[in-house]
Amino acid sequence: MTGSPQTALILGGTGRTGSGLAKKLAEGGLATRTAARHGADVHFDWDDPATHPGALTGVDRLYLVTPVMRVTYADQVAAFLDLAEAAGVRHVTYLSTYGADQAPPQADIGAVEADLAARSNITHCVLRPAWVMQNFADAHLPVVNGAITVPTGGGTEAFVDADDIAAVSAETLLAPTTHAGAHYAPTGPQALTVAEVADTITAVTGRPVAHHDPDPELWIGGAVAAGVVPADYAVLLRWLTGTLSSGDGSTSNADVERVTGRPPTAFLDFARREAHAWTAGR
Repeated sequence: MTGSPQTALILGGTGRTGSGLAKKLAEGGLATRTAARHGADVHFDWDDPATHPGALTGVDRLYLVTPVMRVTYADQVAAFLDLAEAAGVRHVTYLSTYGADQAPPQADIGAVEADLAARSNITHCVLRPAWVMQNFADAHLPVVNGAITVPTGGGTEAFVDADDIAAVSAETLLAPTTHAGAHYAPTGPQALTVAEVADTITAVTGRPVAHHDPDPELWIGGAVAAGVVPADYAVLLRWLTGTLSSGDGSTSNADVERVTGRPPTAFLDFARREAHAWTAGR
């Protein structure tokens, strides 16, 4: 990609992976531009195409984060990628989902992967990370009344630190030619049940935490009824939680170390680092 402006546009630039990615790219000597609806270098809204051209000016590589809490978005993303290609973007790193090839057909996760693979004027790399550890430290799967409530059927997941996803992403954007066509599935070093996650939080904070494993349909119905997720997003929640219950949750692999040269973060180390998330206000 010599001769290009060498600037990376980071969609979701204030998010869990995007903010860390921006720092890592800057440390690697690459100019960056974060994009989000609030608090980023440039304003970007998937539902406002007028915000798209300015974000892409002078950019030659892209960290693609698709619209969140949605099932259907392939057409929006395709139009944006057309614009990006015309603006001079020559590489895209796409933040996909672990097991994307098994995702429900109603969801556009795989459609975006297929779109990228069909484009001959840009290279791409696909990241399919496991569930992120940060889910337990923010509003996604918070500790409420001493419990983490999520249906898993006792299944395991190799939860990954968002910082490790950012580190892998950074390598793919710093050296896009090296990682062109690659598919990586960043995971943590061990597969854990949510009950084991709760035990680790208990050990680190001294605050008793348990895992409440409810009926999946009641949990999903409650999330929709409460307005936490749109009704059509239920199909994705059913799939994501169902993978754990069926024993098909992510398993540890060497992708983080292979790409970054360092081992992935263990949940115990993450919990020690983020203990304030569970102890604030005590």
